[in-house]
Amino acid sequence: MISFTHIFVGIGNAGARIVEGIRAEGIIKVTVNPAYYLLPSSEKYIQRLNSFFESIPENSFIWLIFEDKPLNHNLREIIETSLPGDTIRLAYVLTPKRELVTNGKPEWANNFETVFYDSLWDFIRDDAPVSQAFGSATEGIGRMFSRLYHYLETQMLVNIDYADLFNMIKGGNVGILRLLRGVDFNWHWGLWERGLIALLVGEEAPLKDTHRILERFQKILSEKDIIWGVVTDGDLQKESEILALLVKRW
Repeated sequence: MISFTHIFVGIGNAGARIVEGIRAEGIIKVTVNPAYYLLPSSEKYIQRLNSFFESIPENSFIWLIFEDKPLNHNLREIIETSLPGDTIRLAYVLTPKRELVTNGKPEWANNFETVFYDSLWDFIRDDAPVSQAFGSATEGIGRMFSRLYHYLETQMLVNIDYADLFNMIKGGNVGILRLLRGVDFNWHWGLWERGLIALLVGEEAPLKDTHRILERFQKILSEKDIIWGVVTDGDLQKESEILALLVKRW
C-alpha cells in the first residue's frame, strides 16, 4: 500500500489549536506562532522555519491550516518559499461568515492544489461570541483530519484510496471538508462538482440509510462525480459518520 508523510502546520492560534487536536500516529505536527515573527529577533525564527521546511521528506502532503488574516499569510508565504517543489500543497483556511467559494480566486491560492475553507457557518450563533464558534470548530476540525488520515493510511475504505484523493484535489480547486453525524441536505451542497464521501456506519445501522445518503450526494453534486466508500464500526451501533471532501474548480 502506498504511504505518504502528512505534515499538518497550524499557523496562528486557531491553526495551532486544530493541529494540536489531531490524533493520529505517523503524522508530523507543527505550530507556527506569529508572535515570534513580530519580535526584533524574527530573522532567527524565519531561518528556523526555512531550515525545517526545506528538509521535509519528498512527496509529502503539507497542510497549511490558518485563519484568513494578513499576518498568517505572511508566515504562509515564508513557509511556501521554503518547501521542496515536489510537495503536495493543501490549505485549510478559516473564513468566518465568508464563503470563499463565491469569491474570486485569491492570488495566493495559485500555489495550492486545493484550498479547503470553513466559514464556520455551522458553529456561529447570533447569541454567542465568535470566539465560542472558533473553540467548537477547532475541536471538530482536528477530529476530521484525524479521521481522514486514518482512512487513507490505516483503514482504507472500499473504492477510496490515494489515487482517488489525487483525482479530486489536483488541478487548482476550492473545496470543503466536513465530518458529519448527519447531513442537512437543505444546505448548499449543490455548489460542488465532485467529491469523496466516506461513511463509517454502525453494525446495526440499516443499509438503506447508507444508500440514501450516497444517492442524495450523487444527485446534488453538479457533475455527478462522486467516489464513495463504506466501512462498519461496532462502536457506532445504529449511527453513521460521514466524511465529505467536496471540490470545484475556481
